[in-house]
Amino acid sequence: MAQPYVLVLYYSRQGATAGMAQHIARGVELVAGVSARLRTVPAISANCEQTEEDIPAEGPLYCELADLRDCAGLVLGSPTRFGNMAAPMKYFLDQTSSLWLSGAMIDKPAAVFTSTSSLHGGQESTLLSMLLPLLHHGMLIAGLPYSEPGLMTTGSGGTPYGASHWAGSDNKRPLDDTEVSLCRALGQRVARLATRVGP
Repeated sequence: MAQPYVLVLYYSRQGATAGMAQHIARGVELVAGVSARLRTVPAISANCEQTEEDIPAEGPLYCELADLRDCAGLVLGSPTRFGNMAAPMKYFLDQTSSLWLSGAMIDKPAAVFTSTSSLHGGQESTLLSMLLPLLHHGMLIAGLPYSEPGLMTTGSGGTPYGASHWAGSDNKRPLDDTEVSLCRALGQRVARLATRVGP
């Protein structure tokens, strides 16, 4: 039987959300018996004739519904777009009706993460926007508990709704130690829950 995995699924335009995904995956892999599977979603275009290649030029593979269906847990990430998830992530989630109809995601643990250019750029509303479809899928939502000391000391990113990062107006501000710690804690928490809930 294959080892259970937590799917770390994200969209990243400037690299900050991808960096968070890497730390979340490391947190997942701190839990014995669980692996992390990094996946992304393709960009979308207003030009209907433009299509993405099946395999991205760099980075993780594009997510397929089977990756989502077969995961033991999910950590979903997107940069903020006016206080909401980015369109490519929303577009991907809008195509998951078959999983909703079959109940494939019910009772699997899930969490969310985001990155913003401005400190008050909609981190919490973006996290909440990503939680809505996961609730419709019947997933078990895992936030960050206040037992994580970074939530009380952070000066940039980190919320009880999920991990977050302030990338700065030029999107070049690296994740600080607290943000990294909270990303890893989120991945670890979902992985631990996945081992307890089980198939």
